[in-house]
Amino acid sequence: MAVGIFDSGLGGLTVLDAASKRLPEMEFIYFGDHAHSPYGVRDADDIHELTKDAVQRIWDRGANLVVLACNTASAAALRRMQEAGVPEGKRVLGVFVPLIEALTERHWGDNSPPREVAVQHVALFATPATVASRAFQRELAFRAIGVDVEAQACGGVVDAIEEGDMILAEALVRSHVEALKRKMPKPEAAILGCTHYPLLQDVFQDALGPEVKVFSQANLVADSLADYLERRPEMAGAGEAAYLTTGDPGRVSDRATQFLRRRISFSAA
Repeated sequence: MAVGIFDSGLGGLTVLDAASKRLPEMEFIYFGDHAHSPYGVRDADDIHELTKDAVQRIWDRGANLVVLACNTASAAALRRMQEAGVPEGKRVLGVFVPLIEALTERHWGDNSPPREVAVQHVALFATPATVASRAFQRELAFRAIGVDVEAQACGGVVDAIEEGDMILAEALVRSHVEALKRKMPKPEAAILGCTHYPLLQDVFQDALGPEVKVFSQANLVADSLADYLERRPEMAGAGEAAYLTTGDPGRVSDRATQFLRRRISFSAA
C-alpha cells in the first residue's frame, strides 16, 4: 500500500512525518520538485503544469491517492486538476480543507450551508502565490460567513528554511507578523498556510502572543488522511516507499535530514 505526498520542496515532510506516525502501516512516496522550488513566486499556470506533471509521476509509481502537501500547489492547481478530471481510480487531495474544518469546527462531510463561527478575525500567513490565489478565502466561504481574513505574504521564509538558515527565517517571520499586525492588530486565530511553517510555529506563536490560537497543518492533514482511507481503503494503492527529488539527491538528502532530524535519503525522480 502506498500514498503519494507532493511538495515543491521540503515543507511536505512535516505532513509526511505526521502521516507516518498516524498511519504506521502505510508506505509513502514523497516527491519534492526541488529543481523548480519555490513555487510561491511562480504564476498560476506554471504551478499548475509543474504540479500536474509531478502527480502523474507519482501515479506512475503505483499510488492511487496523492496529497498536495503544498499550499501553493493546492491553491493554484488542485481545482483545475479536479475540474479537468483525473484518471479513473485516482484522486488528488489538498491541504486547505482539513485546516478550515478545524478552524470552523465542522466535521468531514458536513455539507450544510455556511454559518457563523466563533472565530471572526483570522490572520493567514502564506506564500505570495497562495495569498494572490485567494483560495483559502474561497474554501472558507463554503463553510463560514462573517469571517474577516487578513492575509500576509511571507516572502523569503521558504527560501531561508530550504537553505537551512533558521536565524534568517525567524527574523523574517517576526517581520511578517509585525506587518500583519499593522493591518489586523488583534487577530483571534492565525493560519500557517505553508507546510514549511510548522518548523517555526513557536516563533509565530511568540510573535503573535499567547491569546492567538495558531493552526498548523501537519497533524490535521494526517488525521484527515487517516479518516479518508478508513472510508476509502481502495485508495491506498500499490508501490514502494520512496523519497524522490528533481533536484540534487545528495544535497536534498542532507537538508531533509536536518529538517526532520533523522536520516532521509532521496533519489533522482
